[in-house]
Amino acid sequence: MPDSPALDPVDLEILRVLQNDARTTNRELAAAVGVAPSTCLDRVARLRRAGVITGHRLAIDPARLGRGLEALLSVQVRPHRRDLIGPFVERVRSLPESRALFHLTGPDDYLLHVAVRDAADLQRLVLDEFTSRREVARVETRLVFQHWECGPLLPPEA
Repeated sequence: MPDSPALDPVDLEILRVLQNDARTTNRELAAAVGVAPSTCLDRVARLRRAGVITGHRLAIDPARLGRGLEALLSVQVRPHRRDLIGPFVERVRSLPESRALFHLTGPDDYLLHVAVRDAADLQRLVLDEFTSRREVARVETRLVFQHWECGPLLPPEA
């Protein structure tokens, strides 16, 4: 695990503000954390170089794009070998329905968040893209009724 850079209260506040709204301008951010805009710009650049800030993401409402049904798929891959899971992961990541993929410990190997049009589309996805694959031993599907974003993410001692 990489070493965590030393973060002072100003850095933590920068992270909190940007996680709540990544579109905050540097001038607004500097005012919010109480430093000069040039200092703020330098601190954000340092946080990027240190790998603390890894990017900016656009939040999309899947329902507004015609994908009103979300589900979590628990997938068991057998045998669980590197030569099988590499292509499996790449295939799953290439699917337009895929939102997030997690490699797990325990009885399930992967947890996949998907967004599809409807129940028939979910059934097509499970049958055509998962249970039809030789290495997929089991798929368990759970519908998502609602979800909430949490955060901001700060170091444990903060």
